[in-house]
Amino acid sequence: MKRRIKLTRMEREIEEAAMRGEYVDSGPERFKEIAEAIQARRKDAVLNIRVNSGDLENLKEKAGKLGVKYQTFISELLHRAAQA
Repeated sequence: MKRRIKLTRMEREIEEAAMRGEYVDSGPERFKEIAEAIQARRKDAVLNIRVNSGDLENLKEKAGKLGVKYQTFISELLHRAAQA
């Protein structure tokens, strides 16, 4: 029995673009470069921290304006501060 996988709208758009040939093979070197970049940014530690509720609401609002989840936004802020 063949199982049908239900795709999201975005997944269907990506699949259709791939079928039309809109994506090209990036090659093994570029693939390795991308894989290494992803691995370098892998989140492997947990942080529990207490913050002011007003500050948290402001961070959530800014993250929403950027279209990202607030925890991702905070993680990016911490990453940038750590790299400075």
